[in-house]
Amino acid sequence: MSVTEHISEHAAADQDADISRHREELLEACRRNLRHVDAAMIGKAFDFCVQAHGKDLRASGEAYYTHPIQVAKIVATELPLDDVSVAAALLHDVVEDTEFSQNDIHQEFGEEVANIVDGATKITDVFKSHEITKAASYRKLLISLINDVRVILVKFADRLHNMRTLQYLKPEKQKRLARETLTIYAPLAHRFGLGSIKWELEDLAFKYTNRPAYDEIKNSLNIKRQEREKYIRSFSEPIEAQLREAGFKFEVGGRAKHIFSIYNKLVNRGKTIEEIYDLFAVRIILDTPKPNDCFTVYGIVSDIYTPVPERFKNYISVPKKNGYQSLHTTVIGPQGRKVEVQIRTRAMHEVAEKGVAAHFRYKEISGNSYIEDAELEEWVHWVRDVFDSAGDEAPEQVVESFKLNLYQNEIYLFTPKGELRILPQQATPVDFAYAIHTKVGHHCIGAKVNQKIVPLDYELHSGDQVEIITSKNQRPNKDWEKFAITHKAKSNIRKFFKEERRTQIADARELWARRMRKLKVHINDDELEKIVRQIRYMNKAEFFFALGTGKLTLEAAEAAVMERWNKAGGARRPEAQQDDAAQQDAITFDKFKHTARTEADGVYIVGSDAPLKYSYARCCNPVPGDDITGVVTVGGGVKIHRTTCKNIASMQESLKPRLVDVRWSSRQAKSFMAAIKVTGEDRPAMLNDLTSAILSCDHTNIRSVNIDSYDSLFEGVITVHVMDVNRVEEIFEVLRTVKGVKTVSRFEG
Repeated sequence: MSVTEHISEHAAADQDADISRHREELLEACRRNLRHVDAAMIGKAFDFCVQAHGKDLRASGEAYYTHPIQVAKIVATELPLDDVSVAAALLHDVVEDTEFSQNDIHQEFGEEVANIVDGATKITDVFKSHEITKAASYRKLLISLINDVRVILVKFADRLHNMRTLQYLKPEKQKRLARETLTIYAPLAHRFGLGSIKWELEDLAFKYTNRPAYDEIKNSLNIKRQEREKYIRSFSEPIEAQLREAGFKFEVGGRAKHIFSIYNKLVNRGKTIEEIYDLFAVRIILDTPKPNDCFTVYGIVSDIYTPVPERFKNYISVPKKNGYQSLHTTVIGPQGRKVEVQIRTRAMHEVAEKGVAAHFRYKEISGNSYIEDAELEEWVHWVRDVFDSAGDEAPEQVVESFKLNLYQNEIYLFTPKGELRILPQQATPVDFAYAIHTKVGHHCIGAKVNQKIVPLDYELHSGDQVEIITSKNQRPNKDWEKFAITHKAKSNIRKFFKEERRTQIADARELWARRMRKLKVHINDDELEKIVRQIRYMNKAEFFFALGTGKLTLEAAEAAVMERWNKAGGARRPEAQQDDAAQQDAITFDKFKHTARTEADGVYIVGSDAPLKYSYARCCNPVPGDDITGVVTVGGGVKIHRTTCKNIASMQESLKPRLVDVRWSSRQAKSFMAAIKVTGEDRPAMLNDLTSAILSCDHTNIRSVNIDSYDSLFEGVITVHVMDVNRVEEIFEVLRTVKGVKTVSRFEG
C-alpha cells in the first residue's frame, strides 16, 4: 500500500467515525427533547443527507453535510418540535443543492416531510435575489408558513447556524447576510415569540454590520462581568430568602442585556455605556401553574426594593401579540442602581424563549394540532391581512409596510366598551378606525381619546380609550396617508382613491362613447391614444380621468379631439373597424379550431370502421364538443357541419338522402378543447378570479388564456379542456358570477 493510499484510508476512517458520532449525538438529542422519536426515519434522512451532499464542502472547509446536521440539532434542542421537523431539517438543502428532486423526497419520506422541505426551499428562493423587492416573493414565504409553521421554524434554525459560521465567508457576503438577518429574520423571530433566537440573530448580525461598536460594548461588558455577577448575587440573596420562606419553588438568574439592545439604548438616549445602569436584568422563574403567583412575588420584591412606578409592565394580563407573558418592573437596588426584574412562570418562560415552538410542544402533549394555537393564528392573520389588503399596490410599498409592521413596538388601546386593540407605537385615530373596520375608517371625522376630542393625526399611547366619531357623508382624505402608520390604514386609503379614479375613468369613457355615437363618429382606441398624446395627456386613462373629474369639459374634449382627428384625415368607415376586429378574431379562431380538431383525432361514421374522407364546412366551423352531422358531396367526401348550421336547416329535406350520422373520433382523449369568449370591466386580480372560477369546475383544465385590456375594460378568449358540453355551460355560469364580467359565450368563427 502506498503512502497516499494509507493516508486516504485513514481519512476515510476518520470521516466515518465523525459521521457516526454526529448521528448518535442527533438521535440522543431527539430522545432527550422530543416526545416521540421515529429513529428509523431520522436515521434514513441522516444517511440520505450525507449521501446527497457527498463530497461538497462549506466555505469553512468542512463537509457540507455538517451544516444540515447542525440545523437538525438546533431543531431538536433549541426548538424542540418533532421528529418530522428534524428529518426535514436534515434534507432542507437537498433539492436546492443536489441532483435529487422534490419528487425524490416525497417518494422516500412522504408528503409531510416533503412539504416542509419544499416550503424551506421556496423561502430560500425568496432571498436568492439578495434584495427582496417583489410582493410575490413575500407571498411565497407567507403561503409556506400558513401551510405548516414548521417550515419557517426550520428556516430559523438554518439561518441561525449560517450566522454562527459567518466568519468563513467573504466580507461583502457577510454584510449582506447580516443586513438581511436584521431586516427580515430577527423581526420574524420576534413576531413568532422566539426571544432567544431573535437576540442571538441580532447580536451576530450586529457584529458584522457595525464591528467597532459591537467590540466596544462587548469589551465593556467583559471588563465588568465579575463586578456585575457579584452585584446580582448581593441583589438576589434577600429576594431568594423571602421566596423560600413563602414556600415558592423558583429559579433566579441574572443576565446582561444583549449587545444590539444596549447599542440601541445608547443611540436613543445619547449616553455612554458607563451612564446606563440597567444593563442587566434579574429573572425570577416560578415553578407554579398559577399566573397570579407572579403578582405575589412582585409584592415581595417591592417590599425589599423601591420600585420605579412608570417602569412597571403587566404582560400577563395583556400579553404581547406573539404570546409573550411576564411581569416587568425596575427597582432601586443597592448603591442606588436601577435593576430590571422579570417575573414569570416556567410555562411563560418556555413561550418567551421558544415562542410558537413552545406552543407546538404543549399542543402536541395535549393531543391537539399546533395550528390551532390562538397566538399563532392571530399572527398569521396579521400577515395574511398585509397581502390581502395590498390589492394592486406597488410591490415596494407592500414590502416596506411588511418590514415596518414586523418590528414596531406595540401599544394597548381600548374601545368605549373596553375591547382591547393592539396597534404599533405612534398609531393615530385613523389607524384605530381602520383596525375596527374599513367602513369605520372611511367615514371617520374625528375621535375622542379619554373623553377629549383630538385631531385625527393625534399620537395614541398605551392605555388610551379611543372612540371614533363617524359620518356617512365623510370620505377619506389623501392627507391621512401621511400620518397613518399601519399597513391596513394606508392600503385602504390608497385603495379608496384608486377605486374612485377607476370609476371616474369608466364613467367618463361611457360618456365619451355616447357623445361619439350621437355624432356618428368612430375613433378606434389606437387613433384616440395618438390624439390624446397630441393634446398633452400621457394616455387615454389620463384623458378620461380629466374628463371624469371635470378638469376637462366634454365640449372642450370633443373640440380638441375632433380638430386633430379631422386633420389626420377624418373617420374611417365603421365597416373598416369592424373588418379589423373580425380579421383578428378570425386569426385567433383559426388557430383554435386547428388545434382542437387535431386533438380530437378526426371524425367517424357511426356503425362503420372504414376510413372516412372528410372536410369541415366553413359556414359553421364545427369544433369538438359540437353536435355534428355529415353531408356526402360529389368528389369531396363528407362535409362536416354543426347540426344547428343554418344551411343544413334550410335544406333538410333535399339533403336528407345525403346525410350521414357522424361523431368525433372515440380515439380522442377523455376531454375536448373548447374556446370561451369573456368581456367585462378590468380590475386588479381579474385574471386570477377568472382562472380560479374555471378551475373550480371539476375535470376542467385551462390550456391557454389570451386577454387584452384597455383602461377599465377587457376582452379575452380562454381555451379549456372539458369532459362534455354540459361542462362548458357550467363554466359559463361560474364566470358570470365573477365581479365585473359582462358577457360569456362560445368563441366562434
